Parts: sequence; C-alpha cells; structure tokens
Amino acid sequence: MAENPPPDDPRRAVPRTDALLAAPPVHAAAERLGRELVKDAVQRVQRRIRAGELPAEDAVDAVLAALPSRPSSLRPVLNATGVLVHTNLGRAPLSPAAVEAVAAASGTTDVELDLATGRRGPRGEAALAALLEAVPEAEAAIVVNNCAAALSLVATALGRDRELVLARGELVEIGDGFRIPDLLEATGARLHEVGTTNRVSPEDYLAAVTDRTGAVLKVHPSNFVVRGFTRVVSVRELAEALAGTGVPLVADIGSGLLRAHPALPDEPALRSALADGADLVLASGDKLLGGPQAGLVLGRADLVQELRRHPLYRALRVDKTTLAALEATLRGPVPPVQQMLGAEPEALMTRARAIAGRLAGAGVDAQVVAADARVGGGGAPEHPLPGAAVSLPGGFAEPLRRGNPPVVGYLEDGRTLLNLRSLAPTDDDALAEAVVEVARRWT
Repeated sequence: MAENPPPDDPRRAVPRTDALLAAPPVHAAAERLGRELVKDAVQRVQRRIRAGELPAEDAVDAVLAALPSRPSSLRPVLNATGVLVHTNLGRAPLSPAAVEAVAAASGTTDVELDLATGRRGPRGEAALAALLEAVPEAEAAIVVNNCAAALSLVATALGRDRELVLARGELVEIGDGFRIPDLLEATGARLHEVGTTNRVSPEDYLAAVTDRTGAVLKVHPSNFVVRGFTRVVSVRELAEALAGTGVPLVADIGSGLLRAHPALPDEPALRSALADGADLVLASGDKLLGGPQAGLVLGRADLVQELRRHPLYRALRVDKTTLAALEATLRGPVPPVQQMLGAEPEALMTRARAIAGRLAGAGVDAQVVAADARVGGGGAPEHPLPGAAVSLPGGFAEPLRRGNPPVVGYLEDGRTLLNLRSLAPTDDDALAEAVVEVARRWT
C-alpha cells in the first residue's frame, strides 16, 4: 500500500492536470496550439514543482512560458545575409497580397468548382490566366510543385524510352547533391550528351537529333560558370538549328525572371526565352518571380496539354494555397524580391546610416560599409548587387541568430555584417532592436 507524502512534501502542492488545463489562459492556449502540446507542457511544469524547482503558485505562468508562440516550429527570421532568395531561409518572402491570398484560400474554396453551374471547373484557372497575362509569348501553362518537378514531368512525358539531347557542360549539380543527369535518367529517359565541358555548337545538337530524340534540353547551369575558351549555344540559335526537325526545344531557365532586367544582363528570362523560339520554358516560382514554391511550365499549347494529361502530373500538381499565392504575386503589388533587386545603392546607404546611428546611440560599435549582395538560388552568380551593410563586432553573429527574432548576417574580416538589400525597409526597426538587445545582454 502506497504511503501518503508527508505534509511538507512538495508533491502535495502539485496542481492537478485537469485543473491546470482548465485555467483560462492555458485553455485558450490549448485551443490555439492543440491540447496534447499544452498537456505536455503542463506535465513538465508538474515535474518541476514536484522536484522543488518551482513554486506551485507559478504553475500557470510556467506552463504559458513553456509553450511556443505559434503552432509551427518554423520561426520568422530577419535575412541580413545579402542573399535575396536564400534557400536555407525559404527563398522568396511572399508579398502581403500573397499572404492574404493564402489565408483566404486556406479554408473551403472554389479551387475546382464552377459556382455558376455547380459543376467541376478547371483547377487554378485564375492563376494560370495571370501567368499567361504576365508571359503573353506563351500559348498555355501549367504549374507543378517546383522546377525539378517540372523537369521530371517533361523528361517523363517527352523522353521516356527516348533520348534527351543536351550539352555536356549543362550536366550540373545545383546544390545539396542534386544532379540534373540523375533526375533525368530516373525518369527512364536516355541522355545524349553533346559538345565538351567548355564548348558546344549548334551543329553538335543537330548531329545528335534522330528519330529517337524526344526533346532537346537547354539547362541553366545555376552557380556553375566556365570562363576562357568557351562556346555556348543560345536559345535563339538552337531554335533556328532545330527548325523543321519537329523536335521540341525545352529551356530550363531556373530563376523565374519574367523579363530581362538591367541589373542581371546575362540572366535568362521567361519572355525572352519563348520569344527566341523555345517550345517550352521551365522556371521556379519562388526565386526572382518572388512567389511561392512552384515549377512553371509555359509554351506551346499542344505540348503543355500533353504534360497536363500525363499521369505523373497528378502527383506533381500544386494545392489551392500555392495557386492563390501565385496569382496574387503576379497580379498584386511588386513582391519583396523584386523590390530588393531594384533597390538603389544610395537608398541602402541611407538606411544603413540611420540604423548605425541608432545603434551608436545605444553604445554599440556600429559602422556603415559598402557591401555587395547576391541573387542566390543559383541565379546570376557573377552579378553582384552593390549596396550597404551595418558592420558590428564579430561576436554579434551567433547571439543574433539565437535571438528573438533571429537575425542572420555573415562574417567578413572578423566583423558581423548585416546586409540591408535582403531585408525589407519595414524590418529596419526590428533589426536595430535585436542588435540593441544583444548588446544589452552582453553588457
């Protein structure tokens, strides 16, 4: 028979689980975060009280303090890396219009219902219409869950048990061990490599075309660049060489730039690739387009329809929230990534001076330095974007990452740099406050 604890035993003071869960602020947290998560926090607090580490009267406050501030473990981060579409930070931040569209689409929607007739309607019709309005050179379009999915779908539909012709210098690895040839061969397509690592000609492609050819691919090499004795073939040259062969030309441009941009003179764009003669163009939605993660496929109507009717498309199609965010990105105000891309260096310097002055007033060793930013995500690797950064002592980097909100900068020459091109101007106050809080904790 179990003995009752003595009168002064802390276990007598431990609040019951049901009593803690019924406390109004704890109950409200359970409604927002989920009962099981909150119950786990309650039990941890009870163990602390039982061990004598916490007074019983502080139980409710301790439970609330142990809970996350939001249902997801993902935390908003201030991106001061100078990389506009940082893969580790989720690439493109959505515009307020896209965020609003996602929230509206998160419930029951008419994503595949014609409300006028009550019958099934075309999925994502408005998003596709917005995409075609933005890229009028395309006859049709579909959207899948990322650009690799788009390439897989094309390779499966056009190249399975056939050959895909592409330049040897475009058989690249684009990050985290992901290799283009591995993806293509996994679809059942056979690769016919042409040219050498550094040189390829239109004649190389044309000589490889046979009745076994499913398509000719031109793949953006991402962060891989060859300099010196080189020769590449443009989309226009390839289109002219393939005229009359009946072989589709597919261009994977990667970064999702809609149209040519003066800051990125060598970066391929959707509109120009189609205007130059590509039959299909593939791109990412969450890079320079500035929208949600998606793979965009635009081009000839007959080829797009062939992809749409392929069984694999069903496995790769996007959900309602992605369609909503994509439509809002295309039709709404200029998204954050494009604002960052177009920021003037002097405006960035002005912001940096204001932040540094505020920090200096709080006793922080803050300086303003010129600093280049990058597109990131494999886009325009050789085109730095001039701008400005706030320079802090090197020891700030780690505590800033661990702060609330986390601030991610980078180290250079022993200093922590906070590059402002990758940070929205509306976040300048939060950045300064985060730095001041780190400095306060140190001193």
